[in-house]
Amino acid sequence: MKILIIGGGNMGLTYGRSFVRAHITSRLDLRLLARSPERVPALALHDIGTVWGTPGECVPGADIIILAVKPQDSAALFASLGGLVQPSQLVISIMAGVRIDTIRQALGTPKIIRAMPNLPSQIGMGMTAFTSTDEVTRAELVQVQNLLSTTGKTVYVDDESAIDASTAISGSGPAYVYYCMGALMDAAAQMGFAPAEAELLVSQTFRGAVELYSQSGLSCAEWIAKVASKGGTTEAALKAFGAGAVREGLMAGAGAARDRAEELGK
Repeated sequence: MKILIIGGGNMGLTYGRSFVRAHITSRLDLRLLARSPERVPALALHDIGTVWGTPGECVPGADIIILAVKPQDSAALFASLGGLVQPSQLVISIMAGVRIDTIRQALGTPKIIRAMPNLPSQIGMGMTAFTSTDEVTRAELVQVQNLLSTTGKTVYVDDESAIDASTAISGSGPAYVYYCMGALMDAAAQMGFAPAEAELLVSQTFRGAVELYSQSGLSCAEWIAKVASKGGTTEAALKAFGAGAVREGLMAGAGAARDRAEELGK
């Protein structure tokens, strides 16, 4: 399978390494298109495939083309690909906010997948939601899911609007986790712990809590009930969270992220 990844940033390189490591493609069949000819030597140092500086020769022979550039660079990308992408080629876009109709009109191709990965994909612990046009066959969907699953878990959604929702939850979600971790680290520091001690206390607590949740069939509410005893310390903290509308604030933040994702797509 000949795969072309356009963009040599974190996600483009993450996909390239994952595909080769999973033996979905080989270094000989993996192509990377740099932003400009000047960036070819730096990208080639990663040694995960053949690197090109211009699209003319590397686009036509690809079975799958992955658009892994920043959304603000999409117009320039589309201009450079004009007339090169063929209807038989499968295009996968991970450009946040760039809608399928925009890609279809710009490239004139019917087979389009729009995917939203997140940062933990870099360590194989990612979460990716994806959707497709009707022209993508069931066999191709399975093929794409195998590709995306090399970086973690995947979920297929029928409605493209769910991609904006997943952007707000799993795409931006790691930042919410780091926000909460940072707040607890600051609290630990105020209570007298050294920075390294505060980091260990918080990071291991988050790691252990998530792993415990993943290995069980219990809900978040059920786990909270196991930790919070009547009149205890956890209950005191939860009451303070309620008084400060922490839960509502997190939900409102996710809603704001979804609204912004929808705005970027217009």
